Parts: sequence; structure tokens; C-alpha cells
Amino acid sequence: MKELTKIKYWLFDLDNTLYSGQTKVFDQVDKKMSSFISKKLNIPVEEAKKIQKEYFHKYSTTLSGMMKHHNIDANEFLEFVHDVNLDFLKEDKDLEIEISRIKGKKIIFTNGSKAHAKNVTKKIGIDKLFDGVFDIVESNFIPKPSLEAYKMLIQKYKIEPQYCILVEDIARNLKPAHELGMKTVWIKNDEPWAAEFSNEKFINYRTENLTSFLKEINELK
Repeated sequence: MKELTKIKYWLFDLDNTLYSGQTKVFDQVDKKMSSFISKKLNIPVEEAKKIQKEYFHKYSTTLSGMMKHHNIDANEFLEFVHDVNLDFLKEDKDLEIEISRIKGKKIIFTNGSKAHAKNVTKKIGIDKLFDGVFDIVESNFIPKPSLEAYKMLIQKYKIEPQYCILVEDIARNLKPAHELGMKTVWIKNDEPWAAEFSNEKFINYRTENLTSFLKEINELK
């Protein structure tokens, strides 16, 4: 772990990473996706759910499939699905302290939207701690784990991959980062779609608690 004291660029996924998946925030987003598809395609919600999951597994995001096959307005989709209740997200003072102690650039790398990232981080109390948010719009709607999205992020922030680390709850999204020379951290969870590939060698570190993980690194400095 001592090697992580040399990291200059910290990339954090947003949903189920900067807050616990136990809060079920993303469950709300998930339901709103089904609702959006149901209305747009004029089909029952159950059928919409099947399409939603099919697109997620095939294209890495439901949005990508909807754009490809149904020519939907991406911004309308993002605004609708991220309009969720965040009232049960609480300020996380311990996480705020540990992220504040990290030296180097701190960037949120999400398949969601900047507006969603802002709403979530503000609710947790960490919105002032990041140097940027690289969202799905900025990646031209090319989602993780497409290598192209990572390369665009690297170019924008002038990142040196060998001094960079990515923290993610979806294991497969760590593979391109590792291939580019970054260190990788998987936030352990039991979601089948997130835990798939979690035993692969492209994962350098595993943790159940982001705050504890960061604290351990900060105390090595």
C-alpha cells in the first residue's frame, strides 16, 4: 500500500462508491429508467425492465442502447432518471476529512451526469473537494468500460496513468484503467453485475469501506 503515497491523480466513481450502495439511491435511478423506457416505447414496465437490463449488459449503460436503437434525447433521459430523492443521504464527515487529506487531483469519473454528481456530493458534504467531474456527456456518451472514455479523461486532465488510481464499485470498469497503467480499487459488494470479474488480476486493492481505505493511505504519509 506504500506505493499509493505516490499517487497524483485520484479518480472516483460516483454511485455506490462515494456513498454506500446500502442507501439504495441507485435503486431509484434504476426504477426511473424503467419508467422512462415504458413511456417512450409505450410498453408495460415489466417489458421495459427487460430492455433496460439487456441494454445495460450489452452496451454498459441503458442510455447507450436507447440512443442506438430508439434515437432518444440523451439529456432528457439523464435529467429524468437522476431526478431522485436524496433526503436519506447524510453528510459524511469522516469521508470529507480523508478526501481532504489526499494530495493531488481528485476527479469524479461517472457514467451519470454532472448534475447528479453535484446533487449527491453536496448532500454528502464533499462537493467542494474535487477538481472536476468527467461525466457521460463529456465522454461523448461513450461509457465506462470503453477504453476511449478513459483516454478522453486522461487527455483532458493531463493525467500520467502510472501515478493514477481509480476507485469503482463495478469491477469490470477497472480493467481498462489497469491496462492503461493505473492502480485500481474495487469497492466490495454483492451485486452480480458489479461483482462480476471481481477476482481478476486487474484489481490491485479491494475494500468494503472507502473512508477506512483512504485513512490507511493518509496515515502512511
